Amino acid sequence: MKYALTRWPRLGLGCASLGTPPPLLDDDDAEAVIHAAIERGIRFFDVAPLYGGGLAEERLGRALAALPRDEYTLCTKVGVTRPYGQSAMPHGATRRRQFDRWDYSAAATRVSIQSSLGRLATDRLDVVHLHDVEDHLDTCLSAHEELSRLRDEGVVGAVGIGSNLAAPVAALLDRAPFDAFLLAGCYTLLDDSGRALIAAAHARGAAVIAGGVFNSGVLAAWPQRDPTFGYEPAEAAIVARTARIASICERHGVPLAAAALQFVLANPAITTVLLGPRTVAELDANLAAAECAIPAELWADLARERALAPQESVRKRH
Repeated sequence: MKYALTRWPRLGLGCASLGTPPPLLDDDDAEAVIHAAIERGIRFFDVAPLYGGGLAEERLGRALAALPRDEYTLCTKVGVTRPYGQSAMPHGATRRRQFDRWDYSAAATRVSIQSSLGRLATDRLDVVHLHDVEDHLDTCLSAHEELSRLRDEGVVGAVGIGSNLAAPVAALLDRAPFDAFLLAGCYTLLDDSGRALIAAAHARGAAVIAGGVFNSGVLAAWPQRDPTFGYEPAEAAIVARTARIASICERHGVPLAAAALQFVLANPAITTVLLGPRTVAELDANLAAAECAIPAELWADLARERALAPQESVRKRH
């Protein structure tokens, strides 16, 4: 029986970093973050087979086991994965994501969903995104058709797109009906290249999930010794722009992370904003940032000094 997703909590937990394999992150520490998120009221969880090659889904499935299924929204993805227990740059790789595998065929999509259901210990998935579609805009439509069939079967609630770039999402929205999309790092203090897409999708009734609010780390705190942007060392121009934004925040007594997170939360066209902590301490810091008082003058100063000007950038996919 077909069902439609209606719950879109304001904050969600993104589990990409929780797929980090041992010895960098063990199961207990990863699951502690999820348990803490549940205790603090988070009820939206975003994961993917890509994250640790299924490790993040396993950890999330175990941590959610005691929570009634109707009390939370579960989102995963199809189309790309990596060998089980691997990171994006495993031992023996000469480049990032060297061993990732893409397959958007109908058969692979159904197998992926069944595998995710098993790892997550559930019988349905509230949202499923076509993952990292940038170079696969034609072939990923086969996955869309299969997900639509699975939605009719009651296994999937909403069909979406997950990307770190706005252009491929916009292209797919013009080619097929989607219920939602997840856009990472494209609506932030440093890069709001997704602004027009988010507004247009909201007007069409699509749910918008925003991730990567700290652009993979550079906006999480300032100063930093080795800031990263788009999962790579931040370029000089990004460092300079971040320092400028941080200086404005400091004048108003506002932590950079609070401004970065609340900038995204303030957009009414965004349905859910993902936090991506790797530790319980980071989770609590994120939640504190979401509640930090921010004077209206801060936003006015940022706008006046053109610190929020659109910043087109090419980010590496995670």
